[in-house]
Amino acid sequence: MNKVINLTIDGKSCSGHFGETILEIARRNSIYIPTMCYLTKTLPIASCRICSVKVEGVDGFILSCQEKAVDGAVIQTNDMELYKERQNIMKLYNVNHPLECGVCDKSGECDLQNKTMEFGLDGQNFTTQDMPRPVQNWGHVSYDPALCIMCEKCVRVSTEITGDEALKVKFGGYSSTIENVKQEANFATLGEAAAVCPVGALVDTKFKYSSNAWELTKIPSACPHCGVAHDVTYEVKNGKIFRTSNQAEFTTMCSASRYGFDFANENITKDEEAFKQAVEKFKTAKSIVFAKEISNEEAFMLQMLKEKMGVKLISHEARAYQQFMKAYSSITGKSLNTGTLEQLLKSRAIMVLGTRINDDAPLVKFHINMASKWHRARVAYFHPIEDANIKNIMTQYISYDVGNEEAVTSSLVSYLLKDVEGIDFDVELDAISSKDLELLRKSHIKKVGFSLVVGSDLYAHPQAGNIAKMIALVEKHTDINVVVVPPAGNAMGVSLICDLDNEIESPSVGYNAKGDFTLSAFGGGDVDVPALNQQEGTLTSLTKRVVPMNVAVEYGGYVLNDIMKALGFNAQYTIDYTKVLPNDKGFRAVEFDSLPDYFDAQGVEHRGYMLEEVAVEANGVVEKLSSVEKLSGAVVYNCDPQEHFSSLTAQSDNLTSEALLVGSETFAQEQGLSDGDTVCYTIDGIKFERVFKIDTSMKGAVALNPTFDMGLSTALLSSYRFSQVDLKKVGS
Repeated sequence: MNKVINLTIDGKSCSGHFGETILEIARRNSIYIPTMCYLTKTLPIASCRICSVKVEGVDGFILSCQEKAVDGAVIQTNDMELYKERQNIMKLYNVNHPLECGVCDKSGECDLQNKTMEFGLDGQNFTTQDMPRPVQNWGHVSYDPALCIMCEKCVRVSTEITGDEALKVKFGGYSSTIENVKQEANFATLGEAAAVCPVGALVDTKFKYSSNAWELTKIPSACPHCGVAHDVTYEVKNGKIFRTSNQAEFTTMCSASRYGFDFANENITKDEEAFKQAVEKFKTAKSIVFAKEISNEEAFMLQMLKEKMGVKLISHEARAYQQFMKAYSSITGKSLNTGTLEQLLKSRAIMVLGTRINDDAPLVKFHINMASKWHRARVAYFHPIEDANIKNIMTQYISYDVGNEEAVTSSLVSYLLKDVEGIDFDVELDAISSKDLELLRKSHIKKVGFSLVVGSDLYAHPQAGNIAKMIALVEKHTDINVVVVPPAGNAMGVSLICDLDNEIESPSVGYNAKGDFTLSAFGGGDVDVPALNQQEGTLTSLTKRVVPMNVAVEYGGYVLNDIMKALGFNAQYTIDYTKVLPNDKGFRAVEFDSLPDYFDAQGVEHRGYMLEEVAVEANGVVEKLSSVEKLSGAVVYNCDPQEHFSSLTAQSDNLTSEALLVGSETFAQEQGLSDGDTVCYTIDGIKFERVFKIDTSMKGAVALNPTFDMGLSTALLSSYRFSQVDLKKVGS
């Protein structure tokens, strides 16, 4: 437990913990200290000096953002001397800062503008000669060095948070600027750097000059894409979303939410005949097939239909995760995995297994990056495909053969449980080479705070249940933080709410998925339904938090609850189901309108509520390892690029990633392909046609196959993420 210290700030008795800064303790005690460069979610930058305070017995000013508080300190945060010091700092910031407030995107929410007024600067009594500083277009964001105050917030986010490491300070005295050293990559994650810019120096290129900040209505919601359901604010004018924002001081968004917000199903009116047909199709359906991009309330409605009408519920990715967690819980005796992202970012040793984490779960990758940058965490990455995007944080890459996850898991778990007595299970000792295992062991010497991150490669594996049980042993018998990353969307909520089936039986109804009769929010269906930015409801996050969504764009058509009412259910609104989500799965009986949705001044999250853990029967037994059927020939791996997760993001005009089959030169040679060839192949009965692209940074004989552009067919993919396919050149 941290030692409690007591100090006095502006005459007020305050308490804190040893190691906390003066600024942190002041904020928690509602004492205001102005800042310009400080960012709660990064290490102190200490470039602005506006947060200076006086400490009794210490000469000069002290930077409260980085100075650790000491027991008994007497601190003054504001007097005339400090006020004048801050005025002088603001004068330096304002030297030749162009007076472009009338056309600047940041006007109305600019820290420089606000603090210029806060410290009463009504004139500027000195200046310096300015120099030409042209605006630079970096793709998703644009940089205006003439407006830049060199606070370095953007550099810290690029380095410490997102890990793209694209932004650096180019030192040159008065001519210092920020430079993009990886401009050719056009990282969408630079949107996170732009979000923390206190002035108009770094802005979203497409939003630029489109609206004044005060004209936009801010509608709080949650990310429907990446599975973390992090905070998202839709900024709307004239019924259109112009941009998204977040509590950037404390939180970070995925690029899908930052830019993939324009997926609303617009200009829809009520088609009474189509609605009547939909009701009849639901009455006769044997199966309802649905995408995991769905609210908790919609999932609950579908579960009610199953209970009343006996219909099968099919959501393949959510079911694979559900079955995995059922096996996991049979060992731990708990309904929920207990690993957290907070523990992950504090870790000194991290192992990642069964997920291309940079693309599958960007915010989890961000936490791994933070652990790497802040705590020099050792990061071991277990995967058949090396990922160049995480080389800057990966300290060890451990390759294994496609399909060999069960054996690799047994070897890794055996290593992690080596000091635990009385546990006996089948182990494939050679699944991880002795050289790799020894290097892993050496990297863990004197390390404390371990995390194990596992993901979607494991859930649809033929031996997923046994893999889950072995990993659950780590949670049960050690203090290792095990983070089980659910598939994107609301797969976790669906897995908790719905009793899911495996086989589709006709006639079927599809809900944002291809069925014999289809309801769709993104075209190609028989009846329209609203997209997730057009609904009130809740999502369940990777962090086990149930959070609210609000309507950002109006919708004029029918919704699922209209069909429910026609089938005899009596809820007036969709959100009437929020309070009756299943308590036996950890949900609470809370009205939608009573759900909180804010962060406090210290960055503590008050959004929705945390799921409650439910005890389950711990009767699971780890089984003997199975033999692996080796995949040969052309092998592809279903994986979307970082800014895409589903057919929702595929609707976005702001995200322009092309859906290409990407492979190494080795893959191209083995399959007789050239860069630019068009090929076709089939996975789970779904036909893909892709242009093939060689990526010289890739190694091995597995190609990356995106699925986000497959529309209503995406949810029909059900198999292990690696597939052996019959590649055929189109036109040959």
